[in-house]
Amino acid sequence: MRYRSLAISDPVELTFGLAPHPVTTRSGMVIGGGTVYPELNFTLPPMAIEAGTFDEVRRIYGRIIEGALRRAADLEVPGVVIEFETLPPMTEFPQWGLDIAKILLDGMARENDRSGVRSVLRMTPNDNREFERPPLMRRGRYWEAMLELFEGSAAAGAELLSIESVGGKELHDDALVNGDLAASIFSLCILGERDMRFLWTHLKEIADRHGVKCAGDTACGFGNTAMVLAEQKMIPRLFAAVVRAVTAVRSLVAYECGAVGPGKDCGYENPILKAITGFPMAMEGKTSACAHLSPMGNLSAACCDTWSNESVQDIKLLGGMAPTCYMEQLAYDCRLMNTARSHGPAAAAQLQRWLVESDVATDPQAFIISPASSVELARAIVGSDSHYHAGLAVARKAVDLLRTAHEEGKLRVAPNEVIWFDTLQDTLDELPDSESEFIGRQLALADRSRFLPEEYGLQG
Repeated sequence: MRYRSLAISDPVELTFGLAPHPVTTRSGMVIGGGTVYPELNFTLPPMAIEAGTFDEVRRIYGRIIEGALRRAADLEVPGVVIEFETLPPMTEFPQWGLDIAKILLDGMARENDRSGVRSVLRMTPNDNREFERPPLMRRGRYWEAMLELFEGSAAAGAELLSIESVGGKELHDDALVNGDLAASIFSLCILGERDMRFLWTHLKEIADRHGVKCAGDTACGFGNTAMVLAEQKMIPRLFAAVVRAVTAVRSLVAYECGAVGPGKDCGYENPILKAITGFPMAMEGKTSACAHLSPMGNLSAACCDTWSNESVQDIKLLGGMAPTCYMEQLAYDCRLMNTARSHGPAAAAQLQRWLVESDVATDPQAFIISPASSVELARAIVGSDSHYHAGLAVARKAVDLLRTAHEEGKLRVAPNEVIWFDTLQDTLDELPDSESEFIGRQLALADRSRFLPEEYGLQG
């Protein structure tokens, strides 16, 4: 399907805890139905993952889920989303990933029996397809193993299926370091769109067989890579912000193929997707500093339906093990948002304004995912007749919004970056209206030793 109109057209309604199309779990959690739930994401401490260490890996994950959910029960949280992002060996050898998924599901069931805490598992296999060089996106052992893990985890009881897919990334990394917006659009809206459609068609079939939900993808390897490079002052923040807007075109394809949310936490493009689809979205911000820094730590909560921490290692802190400590932080943040909503729409709108205003003027990347910007960007996407044209339209709208805000004194832009307004606009003005012409041009420029056009259904 293609989205032709917005589910949310008023920025005030692009808010935390409420989505036009909530998702209900088997345990009765209604995500997007008025309550913001914590979503805990965790990983191992630094260690080898191999046959000889896997008993210890199992033990660690069992300890994590017990400690984190016990703290959730102590804090009387109304429900928890547990995300299991596999590490590469756990997808390469699907039984390892399934072993951990079952440990988590068993721990979740035990805590529910003990205290009544409701929970749901989001399964996010690592996308290992890029480990082949050039990547094999539609065949090969990494593809088959990934599908096996999705199938097995859905059968075991993981209700939400997600992934950080990598289609197009083999060219996008160079696009970022070269400041090449045309190559970024090619990677995201041509290669990424085709890979997403192929991948999510398969995932929807798996979800339907087991009565679970396709939750959503994320352009983490694209937009978040740009964000991290911008934080390190390796690329302009303006460029990273425009790339972020374009990532929404790619991530939207999961919903066109049947995903229903909650969109995955590290997709900072999720506010744009929520405005288009009306499905609930996970978000992360200040609580993801354990994994990466970001310039939008408060603002990103403005429209969240689950509030996440990104991936925290299971290491000892003074307060306890890190996943347990992060469960507490998430729980208190969610309690504040839920309290504001309990005081009525005006109170919730006030908290939303404060979350936005604290960050929106400080960085182009924060400004571009504010509720007001997200609605405008979403409108540009649904008004386009192809994913390529949506990429052009949303990039143009992003440049226009950022330039206008800077000229009106509503957005701080580093003096050495101001030239990028014209640079980005000039690039967009030079791109052809014809998608086929654009594809031919970019194929002629692409390094064929690094990607295979046929893996995206393109003729070389």
